Amino acid sequence: MASSNFAYFSLFLFLSSILFAFQVSSTSRHVVINNHSKKGFKVSLKHVDSGGNFTKSERLQRAMARGRSRLQRLSLVANSFASLSSKDDDSNNNVKSTIHAGNGEFLMQISIGSPSESYNAIMDTGSDLVWTQCKPCKECFDQSTPIFDPSKSSTFEKISCSNKLCEALPMSSCGDSNCEYMYTYGDYSSSEGFLASETFTFGEVSIPNVAFGCGNDNEGSGFSQGAGLVGLGRGPLSLVSQLHMSRFSYCLTSINEDADSTSSTLLMGSIAHDDYNNIITTPLVKNPTQPSFYYLSLQGISVGDTQLPINKSTFSLNKDGTGGMIIDSGTTITYLEESAFSLLKKVFSSKVNLPVDDSSSTGLDLCFKLPSNTNHIEIPKLIFHFEGADMDLPADNYMIADSSMGIACLAMGSSRGMSIFGNVQQQNMMVIHDLDEETLSFAPTQCDKL
Repeated sequence: MASSNFAYFSLFLFLSSILFAFQVSSTSRHVVINNHSKKGFKVSLKHVDSGGNFTKSERLQRAMARGRSRLQRLSLVANSFASLSSKDDDSNNNVKSTIHAGNGEFLMQISIGSPSESYNAIMDTGSDLVWTQCKPCKECFDQSTPIFDPSKSSTFEKISCSNKLCEALPMSSCGDSNCEYMYTYGDYSSSEGFLASETFTFGEVSIPNVAFGCGNDNEGSGFSQGAGLVGLGRGPLSLVSQLHMSRFSYCLTSINEDADSTSSTLLMGSIAHDDYNNIITTPLVKNPTQPSFYYLSLQGISVGDTQLPINKSTFSLNKDGTGGMIIDSGTTITYLEESAFSLLKKVFSSKVNLPVDDSSSTGLDLCFKLPSNTNHIEIPKLIFHFEGADMDLPADNYMIADSSMGIACLAMGSSRGMSIFGNVQQQNMMVIHDLDEETLSFAPTQCDKL
């Protein structure tokens, strides 16, 4: 019998399931347009690799490549502030705020215009701007749906330079009294065009006058999975801020073999309630230099009965805006500051009675060789100690396995400076953002049953 410091990890939950396709289902909730800010709406999400017909190893390689790219983007965004600290403050503010995270792991289906046209857009909790590609294109990347044509919509309007949302753009200019923008991401991909307003439809819910970037000069391979991006950050341009919905949540489906028949979910507005059983809540931390990110206060980590001797300042947010930990739906695995990950790796390895596999091609830092003819292995519990909330992670939220490769791996890696709490660790939990209370809550949830 395993002690309370150990968890069982079942091997029928294969690595491929993490990256399996999430199918879109018609689960949107009908609300009256004029009352949308009180009730909200529900949108189904699908994974960016949905329908790609990839092998297990290909899914892993693609996910890890996106994860490393995302980490680099987010780190560049945050660390750009420190690297420019020798310049004057005004110059810093102008330059620092022009780089954003971009990219992501999940797509949400939206419709734009009147009559409406459907698009899949990347859901991004690490940036603000909502944008799509628009005709006529100077340069546009390939997308699976036709590019939005403003001339065919009766509700399309350009936004003037005097509009406060134009003033909120990090880089803007005036052309024929219209607000023109350029939004640059961490890998130097970008969207450039003009700011406009349009009717957006989420399922059966149509919302007028949503400000968005109508991009006619767009570069970057990271956006080709969709037709643009929906920013869910904390800044004034994000969908969350524009709709004055102080609460939203998402629930990412569990690892299971039947992922084709399941979908993840995004809830906006008051339907993103917090009356779940076993809910834990921790404060959101503000970073004045990066106001869009959702920062958490991670105070420690325990492996089994051992609390790691991590320096208290390891996950602290520094005065120059560097460091800290963000929660991010667009990063596959959790990345911990390298000194903390080194401790975690050492202690975790010592508590797993399996040989380490140093030859793994998964891209993960710690893998173990699986014994033959076994249905489960014993692994230590992993607890994240957030301020006011101890998260005892289910084993499936930090171990991933592939029986065909004969390995089981810890779904975490190392970073420098910023740490990121990734989406594998969030699966099968309702993750509730409450911007009025400045809190973030986790509630165990069977996400495929929503």
